[in-house]
Amino acid sequence: MKSAIIFFLLTTGTMTAAMAQKDDQAKAILNEVSRKYKTYDIVKTNFTYTLESPQANVKETQTGTLVAKSKANKFKVILYTEGGSKAQSVAQELISDGKQQWTYLKKDNEVQLNDVSSNDDALNPAHIFTIYEKGFKYIYTGEARVNGITCQTIDMTPTDDKKTFFKVRLMIDKAKKQIYSALIFDKNGNKYTYTMQTFSTNTTVPDTFFAFDVKAHPGVEVVDLR
Repeated sequence: MKSAIIFFLLTTGTMTAAMAQKDDQAKAILNEVSRKYKTYDIVKTNFTYTLESPQANVKETQTGTLVAKSKANKFKVILYTEGGSKAQSVAQELISDGKQQWTYLKKDNEVQLNDVSSNDDALNPAHIFTIYEKGFKYIYTGEARVNGITCQTIDMTPTDDKKTFFKVRLMIDKAKKQIYSALIFDKNGNKYTYTMQTFSTNTTVPDTFFAFDVKAHPGVEVVDLR
């Protein structure tokens, strides 16, 4: 189950929604988040990812790091071993240079290579902080205190009822105008929570950071799916 949903939020498809289906207050809050995010060249965030599956009596937590250069459509997502941290072993990586995309599975010593989709319905982590702009109707449901932070809560539902999930709950840090967490509810009763632990905009990385280095992974099997 874990390998199938580990990048669930990061690969969710989108479709255009009618503006009449959107709450004006929620839209205003989300527009502030988007406007601020688009002023940054590179964003780096450390996050925790939790899967809760009541039916399977499973609750798993991993940590990860996302570095995104949205204007160039480049990103790198690193997920660490369960219960671990970035000081420990890397479990998976998802990398894109804007043209190609690599999915690295350390346990299998395998990397899958794909072309980046030109389909407007495809979403990638470079645009994760602006996911609401297409494919959702949304409503503001009030404020809540979370770990001492005042958050504005917005519930989003996909306009495409064929999606495997039926709701995304965003918690927006009111003071910082940043996404604090995203909680995804799927139709099987599972919940996926992404919580931002740190948010940095002064990161400098070379372009080579957004490409998979085969030479640095001896014996890795490259599966070319282009």
